[in-house]
Amino acid sequence: MIHPTMTPQVVVDAAPAVLIEATIARHEGQLSANGALVVNTGIYTGRSPADRFIVADSAINDQIWWGDVNRPIDAHYFDQLLQQVQTHLAAHDTYVLHASVNADAPYAYNVQLTSESPWHTLFAQNLFRREWQADAPTITILHAPTLLADPAHDGTHSSTFIILNIVQRTILIGGTAYAGEIKKAVFSLLNYLLPQRDVMPMHAGVNVGSDGKAAVFFGLSGTGKTTLSTDPQRPMIGDDEHGWSTTGVFNFEGGCYAKTIKLSATGEPEIYQATQHFATVLENVVLDPVTHLPDFDDSHLTENGRAAYPLEFLANVSATGVSDHPTTIIMLTADAFGVLPPISRLTTAQAMYHFLSGYTAKVAGTERGVKEPTATFSACFGAPFMVLHPGRYAQLLQERLHAHNVTVWLVNTGWSGGAYGVGTRMSLAYTRAMVTAAINGDLDAVTYTTDPVFGLAMPQTCPNVPSAILDPRVAWGDSAAWQQAALGLATRFRSNFAHLAHEAPADARLGGPLPI
Repeated sequence: MIHPTMTPQVVVDAAPAVLIEATIARHEGQLSANGALVVNTGIYTGRSPADRFIVADSAINDQIWWGDVNRPIDAHYFDQLLQQVQTHLAAHDTYVLHASVNADAPYAYNVQLTSESPWHTLFAQNLFRREWQADAPTITILHAPTLLADPAHDGTHSSTFIILNIVQRTILIGGTAYAGEIKKAVFSLLNYLLPQRDVMPMHAGVNVGSDGKAAVFFGLSGTGKTTLSTDPQRPMIGDDEHGWSTTGVFNFEGGCYAKTIKLSATGEPEIYQATQHFATVLENVVLDPVTHLPDFDDSHLTENGRAAYPLEFLANVSATGVSDHPTTIIMLTADAFGVLPPISRLTTAQAMYHFLSGYTAKVAGTERGVKEPTATFSACFGAPFMVLHPGRYAQLLQERLHAHNVTVWLVNTGWSGGAYGVGTRMSLAYTRAMVTAAINGDLDAVTYTTDPVFGLAMPQTCPNVPSAILDPRVAWGDSAAWQQAALGLATRFRSNFAHLAHEAPADARLGGPLPI
C-alpha cells in the first residue's frame, strides 16, 4: 500500500531478489524452504474466459473468429479503460519489464509490461524471453489486478477485464490476480499476428533429439503435454507455445508454467527440481506452515496450482529455442471413455480432423453432477486462444505436412480396458515407451490393424509395451461393449465437427470416424 504522502516509484527491469523482497514486504507472498516465491491469486485461480475481449476494428473484423471465444468490445470502451488503467498505475508503485517473445529473431516481438504487482512482474520475467530486440515491434501490457471495472460503464462482463487491442498491440488486464492471463493474452495476440507472416502458432510442447529431429506435442491440460515434452534424453525447446515458420520451429517463451498437482520427485523429476529454485513462482500451491515445504498433493486451494520458472532451471533444454522442421507430431488425448487406442498413426486428413477437434475428456467427479466421462473439444488444442477461425490454423498445418516428411500420431494417455471407473489409467511408463518408439522410428515397419469405428491405424507391437493394451478391443475383453462405447464417442466427434466443417480444409472432413 502506498502512503498518500509518498511519491509512487517506478522500478524498471528489477532483479528477481528485488521483486521478491517487494512482494514479501507487501505481504503478498512468502518464501518456500527452497527459495521459491509462493503466492495466492485469491478468487481467480484460473483464466476468466468470459471476461476476455478483442477490440472491434474494421481493419480486422472480418478475420476474427467471433463468438464465445472472441467477444467484441467497442473501441471507446477500450479507450475509457486505458485511461483508467493508466491513472490507476500512476497512483501506485509500478514495475516495468522489458522482455520479448519468439526465439527466432526475424519473428520476435518485444514485450513491455507495466504492473502494480512485483510478483506478477517476476512471473513475466520467468515466462518471457530476457532479451530486448532493438528492431522488433512492441507488445504493450498494462496490468492492474486490483483495478475493478464497472460493467455498466465500461462495457465489460464483470469487474474483471482482459482486453486485446490487436491493431495497437496493446493488452489491458485488471480485476484478476491470476498470472496466466498475462501469458495467454500474449499468446492470443501472437495467434493473430504470426499467421499474417506465414507462421503457424501452436499450443504445443517441442523437444529435439541428438540427431536434430524435433517432435511436437499438442494436448489440452491434463493430457501430459508438459510431462512428455520434458524428456531427460531430448533437450526441450519449450513446453507450451511455439511457432512453425517456413524455416523451422521456435519457442515463443523463455520459461515454463507447469501444473503442480500431485507433482513428485519420482514421477516428474525435472519439473519437480525446477520448483525448488530461488525465484520460481509457485501460484496457489499450499505451503506447510512449519516446514515451509510445498505440498503438491493438497488441492484445497485449486487443482490448478502452477509453477512458473525460466527454462534454465531445467537440466536439459535447447540453448537456442529453435529447431529444424519437426519429423514427428504427437497429438495427446486423455480419453476417459477408454475407447481410443493408446497410440495410432494418422493420415494427413486424420491429423487435420483431430487437430481441429482437440479432444479430451473430463472424468466423473471433477464437476458437480458429472457422473460419467464427459467429452471436451477445444479446436487446435487451444480454442480459448485461437483468434482466427480454426480452419486457418488447420490450413497452415496441412501446408506443412505436405511440405515436410512429418509422421503424426494420436496418443491416448487416458483409460484402457474400459471407461473411467472400470478401466485403468494408462501407465506413464508405457506412454513414454510408445512416444519414444514413434519418434525413433521403431513403429515404422511393424504390422498395423485398423479400428472399425475411427479408422485409426494401430501398431500390433511396440517395444517395452504389452501388446494386449495396443488394441482397445482386446484390452476391454468385450469387443461388443467397446464397439458401443466407440460409436457413442464417434457421434460426439461428428456433432462437434459440424460447426467447424464449413471453414475446414476439404481433406479434413475425410479424417473423422468411418461412415456408419
